[in-house]
Formats: sequence, structure tokens, C-alpha cells
Amino acid sequence: MNLKNLTVAAAVGSLLAVAAAGSAAAAETKETEKCYGVAKAGKNDCAGNAHACAGQAKKDNDPAEWKTVPKGDCEKIGGKLEAPKK
Repeated sequence: MNLKNLTVAAAVGSLLAVAAAGSAAAAETKETEKCYGVAKAGKNDCAGNAHACAGQAKKDNDPAEWKTVPKGDCEKIGGKLEAPKK
């Protein structure tokens, strides 16, 4: 691959990455919400009570763990919109 092709490929890759990140952030803030108490073990979306990363929930339906769900669905599936008080 020559330098011109490599430069074009890098530019296109960068644009796709920026677009994907922007879409994910927009989706989480406008069309989805954090739903506490519905994540299955190992299927949480982010930081919880005993860790700082996704996929580290130790048990199903831990009230301190959350999943991102479509806006309006959380309470329908038995979750809560706020983390439990410590």
C-alpha cells in the first residue's frame, strides 16, 4: 500500500470513529436511560459498587448495577432509574 492510500484509509477510519462515538453518546443521552437492578452477572454496562468497568457484575439484578435501556422501559422491566442510596 502506498503512502497516499494509507493516508486516505487513516482519514476515513478517523471519520468513522468520530461519527460512531458521537452517535453512541447521543443515543445514551436522548433515547436511552440507565436502569438499575436489571443487569445479569457479567452483563452490566459500567461502574458498579465493587468495580469500575463494564461486564464485572457479580450477581444477577444487583440494585447497584445498571444497563442502558430504551427510554421509558426501565420501570416496565422492574428496574429503577436511580442507584440505591449508600
